[in-house]
Amino acid sequence: MINLCMDSAYKHLVIGLYKDNELIDGVSFEAFKKQSETIFVELNQLLKKTGLDYKDIDRIVITDGPGSYTGIRIAMTIAKVLASQMKKELCCISTMQLYAGLDDSANVILDARSKRAYVAHVEKGNIVGDTKILTVEELPQFLKENPGTLYGDGYLLGMEAHENNFLKNFIDVQDQYRKIDSIHALVPQYLKESDSYKV
Repeated sequence: MINLCMDSAYKHLVIGLYKDNELIDGVSFEAFKKQSETIFVELNQLLKKTGLDYKDIDRIVITDGPGSYTGIRIAMTIAKVLASQMKKELCCISTMQLYAGLDDSANVILDARSKRAYVAHVEKGNIVGDTKILTVEELPQFLKENPGTLYGDGYLLGMEAHENNFLKNFIDVQDQYRKIDSIHALVPQYLKESDSYKV
C-alpha cells in the first residue's frame, strides 16, 4: 500500500510517501504561511523522484488541526480533491498526535496567539482527555499536572521543546488514523472562532 501523508496545519510543511510501513521519501521543513506556495512543487518533485504517480497512491493521510486557519485547509483541500476524484482512501490524525508520535508521555503546546496556546497530553499516540486552549499563564500548571516530554512551542514557557521527527511520526501513529467515510463533510478541527483564528 502506498500512503501519501501531508501536514500543513501549523508552521511546517510535511509530505511523506510510504510503501506499507516504510518511508520511501519525504520532506519536512518550516514554511509558515508559505505552504500554499510550495506544497504542489514539493509533492510533484517527490513523485517524480520516487517514480510514482498520483494514481499509485492508495491512501492519503492528513492532519486536521488544531493549527493555522489557512494552513489546515491547504493539505486538506488537496487531499479531498484527490480522494474524491481518484477514489482514494482518506484518513486524518490530530496535529497533536503528529507532534507527539509514540512518546510514552508527551505534552504538545502550540501557539494560538493572543497569549493562548493549544495543548494536549498524548500517551503512545493517544490524546488523553481533550485538546484545549489555555492561556500562557495556565501552561505551567498544565505541565505540572501532566509530566512528559515537551513538544511544540516551548518558547511560550521559556523552555526548549524536544525535536520532532514528523515523517517518522506519521507512520508510527497509523493505529490512530481515522478513516473519513464522508469526504465532503470533512472539516478542520478548530478550537476557536475563525475571525480570531487566522495566524
